[in-house]
This record gives sequence, structure tokens and C-alpha cells, in this order.
Amino acid sequence: MSFLEIETVLSLFALALAFLVPNLGSRWFEALERSFGKLARRRGLSVLVVGLTALALRIALLPILPIPQPLMLDDFAYLLGADTFAHGRLTNPTPAMWTHFESLMILLRPTYNSKYPPAQSLFLATGQVVLGHPFWGVWLSVGLMCAAITWMLQGWISDEWALLGGFLAVARISAFSFWGDSYCGGAVAALGGALVLGALLRIKQERRVRYALLMGLGLAILANSRPYEGLVFSLPVAVALFAWMLGNRRPPFSVSLRKVVLPLTLLLGLAGVWMGYYNWRVTGNPLRMPYQVYQATYDPTPYFLWQSEKPLPEYRHAGMEEWEQDTDLRWFRETRSLEGLFAEELQKAEVLWLFYVGPLLTLPIIIVFLILPYGFSWKDISGQTKFLLALFGISLVGIALEVYFFPHYAAPMTCLFIALILLAMRRLRSWHWRPGKPTGLFLVRAVPAFTLLVMLVRVGVSPLHLHPRFGWWAPWFAYARTTSPVGRRPILSELDRRPGRHLVLVRHSPGVYNLDLHRGEMWPPFGVWEWVYNGADIDDQRVVWAHDMGPTQNEELIHYYKHRHVWLLYADEQPPKLVPYLDAGDGSAHPGK
Repeated sequence: MSFLEIETVLSLFALALAFLVPNLGSRWFEALERSFGKLARRRGLSVLVVGLTALALRIALLPILPIPQPLMLDDFAYLLGADTFAHGRLTNPTPAMWTHFESLMILLRPTYNSKYPPAQSLFLATGQVVLGHPFWGVWLSVGLMCAAITWMLQGWISDEWALLGGFLAVARISAFSFWGDSYCGGAVAALGGALVLGALLRIKQERRVRYALLMGLGLAILANSRPYEGLVFSLPVAVALFAWMLGNRRPPFSVSLRKVVLPLTLLLGLAGVWMGYYNWRVTGNPLRMPYQVYQATYDPTPYFLWQSEKPLPEYRHAGMEEWEQDTDLRWFRETRSLEGLFAEELQKAEVLWLFYVGPLLTLPIIIVFLILPYGFSWKDISGQTKFLLALFGISLVGIALEVYFFPHYAAPMTCLFIALILLAMRRLRSWHWRPGKPTGLFLVRAVPAFTLLVMLVRVGVSPLHLHPRFGWWAPWFAYARTTSPVGRRPILSELDRRPGRHLVLVRHSPGVYNLDLHRGEMWPPFGVWEWVYNGADIDDQRVVWAHDMGPTQNEELIHYYKHRHVWLLYADEQPPKLVPYLDAGDGSAHPGK
């Protein structure tokens, strides 16, 4: 039985109880709600409690979900950026033997760095420098995300509902999704989105400088984590802010200028200068992001649906070419037909639903639609809810225009998902199926209770040796991460037991990259994608990873690292096989070592 099936069964069970015994546990729920309300009315404390709960929960889960090993391509790229920052640099010089180190998602020229915007790597670097491991940066970002979502909700909905939304974020996203169990993130952009949306109403209501600064901070985070999705998310917010400043109920111009425009402009100006300087150090052009340089160098696949694919560049490593042809370009070409485009957009919707909502949180939305009174229309919706719905729709359109899609692309919308679910639950709460049958109230109480139950089921998987099935959606569905020992960790553990320093030449057979990525066939063997990733100071590493490029070019690399033990890794064998380079027996070994 899969986790999706488990949650679906629990959802149907909750629905049945709501109609059959809606008063079940009402006395206990009422006592809990009174205590919950007392905490919720202390707004600052509520934000702190939610954030600390997310942090404490992840620490408590370490025995069954230990500090994760990097598996995905993006993990390694973000970790390279983090290691660069941790060394006190914005980027790294191109390594002397750079052709041996080319890999997906990283730049080697004009400098050596991650292709991704720097916000996620800055959090990872904080964890690496302050607490000794990049994971603690992930941990911190997840706690801040949950706290910021609670703070945002306090501005748009009542305090009790805001506190519930914060705990839903803890249970649904922070505990078991890949956002807290990998290095490629999502929580940082979700933090930025919550700050931007949470500041909007507060600026309009209280006109305080600190809220303008928080909005500016959120915008800066979005620009440095999910630039495109953050822009799509932020534009309606900017329109709403300017409409308020210029509308009939506008504040005095001097107030808007002093308390909103100037602080917001100052912070965004500083962020823009920093971004330009960072781009200049990495790419040589303040207006050219590392991502753009990578796309021009290695990736012929367009980013948006209306664009055309570019000619395939010349690759020095067959695996990179296989990836681009058999995964990225294949993905794009499927959208060229109407049928393929429809299937792709449908899958985006499915992944969004699986990750952010799921069966339990879908219940209140479906029931609310079913119980809306006859003649209910758009004009019956409050202005604030209309804005949230419009922002949600515009963000979805922005996502629909992208070729690629993974759940963290929609991270700026995280607080929107939770806010709209809470609004549905609030409307559902007063619904009675029959007189004396508080069906809606029971459902509103059951949804968070059963969400907690699903979380506890996930906690029990490892210690109880349970084996629920994972479907193709496993990497993107909350509670679906595993701790299977794949990737480079077993090889590193073996080399750690050997003295000296090492050079590992990685050899792949043809076709190892031919993975149907967006259909999920890569799960669970993430580690087969790529092995050749290194830190910011390659020459100082105890273990250097490089591509096997044939005897002649290997000779050059081995001579450069002449004081290292040299190994050949057959990466696509099961399990991967590590042998001394001299013992390869295929004529590729270096004769002098």
C-alpha cells in the first residue's frame, strides 16, 4: 500500500465519520481549541513556537532520517555554491584540469561555480560555517519558512487559523518532504514569498518602515532563489501596493514616500547592486546570470514553451550529451504536440496537488464547492480572498509557461496554498449536513488530526520496518523520501578507510543517463545520474572525482595528481565497482602508478 493510498483511505474514513458521528471527540477538541486559541492570540509567540516546532521535529527525526547525503544533480550544484561562500569567495577560478570536471548544473568557465542563484547556497554555507554541515542551513531555512508562513497568515486570516496553517506547514512540508531532506531547497523561496505577501496588508494597515523592509527582504530572497517564479508572484503584489498608494483611500504622499517607497527602494537597490556584483564576479557581466551562461554553454533546451530548441553543443563527456538529448530535449519535444502539451500541463497540476495539498487537504476544498449556495458568484467573495485567488491563478499561469517543472518551482506560492485551504476550512466549519449534525466542524477538526496521523505513520516506517510502496510521484509527494544507501557515500566510506589522498576516475556505459525524469523512473537510484562533483578547492580535497576520458587524457590528469592513489569506478554496475586504476585490465591504466 502506498502513502498516497494510505492518506486517501484516511481521508475517506474522516469523511465517513463526519456524516455518521460528527460529535465524536467534541469535548476533547473543544478543550484543545481553547488552549490553541490562547497561544494563537499571542501572535509573536505563535510565530516563534511554529518555527521552533519545525526545527525540533527535524532534530527528533534524525535517528530515522539522518543528515541526508547529496543525491540529485541540483544537490551537488548548490553544495558547490555553499562551499564557495564558506571559503569566503563569491566564485572560484577555473581549475587547471577543468575538462575532466565538467558536470551537469555547474559552470567551469569563465569561473567555477554553481549555475543556480545564490540564496539557497548562502543558507547552506551558513550551516557549514556556523554548525559544521550544510544540512543545518537546510534545517534553518525550513524553520524560518514555517514561522514566516504563520506570520503571513496572521495578516490575512484570524490568529487561530494562522497558527493552524503554520502547524500544517510543519506536518505537511517541513517534516518529510525533500525540502528538508535534500540540498536543492524550496524552503528559502517559500520564506521569501511569505514575507512579501505577509508585508502587503501590514503596509496598507499600519504603514510602518519595518514592513516595507520585510517586503524588500522577501523580494530579494525571491530574486536570488526562484527569479522567474518570484517575479510572476511579486508583480500582482506590486500592482496592489501601487493601486493602494494611488487609490481613493491612499495615505498622504509624504507618508507613502517616507515609510514605504524609500525603505523599499533602498533595500531593493542594495540587493540589485549585490546581484550585479555577484553576476560580474561569476560570469564577467553584471547583467548575465550564471544560469544564462550555463544554458548558452551546455543546455539546448528552452526554458519556456514558446521558445525553440538550440543546436546541440559539442560535449566532452557522453553522459552529458545523453542527458540533454534523452531527458531534457525529450521532455521539451513532448510539448510540441497538443496532446503532449496537455499531458505535461496535467502532470504539473498532479505534482502540485500531490506535494502541496494531497487527499486530506483536498477534502475541505471539495466539500466547500459542493455546499456553496445557489447563485453564489464572484461578487460574494471578499476583496482579500479575490486577491489571493487572482495571485494564485497568475502564478499557475506562470508555471504553465515553463518547460521544466518540479514542486520547488512553485515554492513562492506555498503560503498561498495554505491560505486558500484555510479559507475553505473556515467556511466549512459552520456547515451542518442536518440539524444537530456539525459535519463541517468535524471535518475541519479531522483534517489536521489525520494529517498528524499520516505524519506518525511516516515516522514509523523505519523503526517498524514497514515498506509502503512508492509510485512514480515518490520524490515529490510529502512523506516519500527514503534513506536508501545510494550515491557516492559507500565509495567515500571505503576510501576513508584507506590512507593518503585519492583520484577517482568515473566510467559510465552508454545509456546510463537515459532516464525518463519527469515520469519518475529515476526513483530511487538518484545516484546514477552523476558522480563527478567536487568542492570549491578541488586540489585540496582528499578525494577528487573526475571523468574517465581515455588513456591519453587520463595520463595528463594522473600526472597532475601524481601523489594520489588512482582508482577507476565502474559507476553503473550494481553495486558500483571501485578498482585500482592499474588493475583495470583494459589498456587504459597509467603504467607508472
